[in-house]
Amino acid sequence: MPAQILHLGATVLCSHGAPATPVSTFPRVTLSGQPLVTVANPYSIAGCSSDPPCATGQWTSGATRVTAGGAPVAIFSGQSTSVPNGTPMSPVTAQTRVLAT
Repeated sequence: MPAQILHLGATVLCSHGAPATPVSTFPRVTLSGQPLVTVANPYSIAGCSSDPPCATGQWTSGATRVTAGGAPVAIFSGQSTSVPNGTPMSPVTAQTRVLAT
């Protein structure tokens, strides 16, 4: 099923509600004027209230048919994990014009 591709401006939260921001992006492709995110791009999580707090996150699965720079693009329905506790990140909002499967 097609899902929204995540980009720098997408709102992503750890499972405890703290914001997650991509540390790097794939700048050669932009969506809504902002670079997209692939599964190779790590996320930084700040302000998590869990014990131990989520510090970083990574998408473990993304699009199966769309890649950027050889890596699958991160999508709204993709799977992710945070370190050190292994809970998932959750996208809340993302651009709506470009979908991938």
